[in-house]
Amino acid sequence: MTLFLQIMLIVTSVLLVLLVLLHRAKGGGLSSLFGGGMQSNLAGSSVAEKNLDRMTLFVMALWVISIIGVGVLIKIG
Repeated sequence: MTLFLQIMLIVTSVLLVLLVLLHRAKGGGLSSLFGGGMQSNLAGSSVAEKNLDRMTLFVMALWVISIIGVGVLIKIG
């Protein structure tokens, strides 16, 4: 069980990083430093962005569950 949770933690960590990097920049932070500030925001929030938000939240929930599970298993045994 510990091995499964550790593998799930690694996979969800990589997926979470990739999903966060796929999001469109909304402010002028670091993304505008690399040319992301030139995008037009006329389209607004699309269906793809909403689905990306949902997938990110789902992967984040799995990530939190795996962290809690690994922590509990380490504390028990």
